[in-house]
Amino acid sequence: QNILTLCFSVGYSAVALNHVIDFKEKKQEIIKPVSPSELFPSLPIVQGTSKRIKILTRLTVVVSDPSHCNLLRSTSANIRLYDIIAVFPKTEKLFHIACTTLDVDLVCINVTEKLPFYFRRPPVNMAIDRGIYFELLYTPAIKDSTMRRYTISNAISLMQICKGKVSSQSENKPLELRGPYDVANLGLLFGLSEGEAKAAVSTNCRATMLHGETRKSAFGVVYTVKKPRKVEEEETVVPACKKAKTQA
Repeated sequence: QNILTLCFSVGYSAVALNHVIDFKEKKQEIIKPVSPSELFPSLPIVQGTSKRIKILTRLTVVVSDPSHCNLLRSTSANIRLYDIIAVFPKTEKLFHIACTTLDVDLVCINVTEKLPFYFRRPPVNMAIDRGIYFELLYTPAIKDSTMRRYTISNAISLMQICKGKVSSQSENKPLELRGPYDVANLGLLFGLSEGEAKAAVSTNCRATMLHGETRKSAFGVVYTVKKPRKVEEEETVVPACKKAKTQA
């Protein structure tokens, strides 16, 4: 509840509870996500609106072997219960599989150490065409100078190819949480333009949520956006004939 209140106070209107599965550590199974209403009986209201903060469920699978991808390919009932599915590939081969074949919403990038492979354009472009976004964890850039160097280096390497199709993530520690504008400023260090940095914490995150809804449905998701009206011109347009007479 305290972390949610902090997210609300720094400007977030939606958060995701992340359930991480790492098959390398121990044998794990995908369980049903815990309902947010069971954990948080009362949610803070988003500032300036009458809506309460939105809580999503997310599953992140760390894959270090091709056999781990079979779990994501299977039509598991528990997988479909999560709002967002993310994959954390450890090798270049698994990164290629995640971008081209896996039905996921996010591909996580390791930023705490030097990557053992280079990002190649074909799989990244295919992931973008499929509506998949790439995620960078910005917390290591705050903790340590060495991790900060790796974070910026890996981020710049990815930005040169993915054209800004990224989102951001923070670990569950209040002191390491940053507001949307602070994260957008970090995006400038990663090689993003000002518009791409703002999109990484706003429209890209919304697109990931909609991609997750589409993944769970049979056809797709339709949503509407209010279009601002243009300010009416004070002066009416003068007909061409009268304009000619006036000039004469």
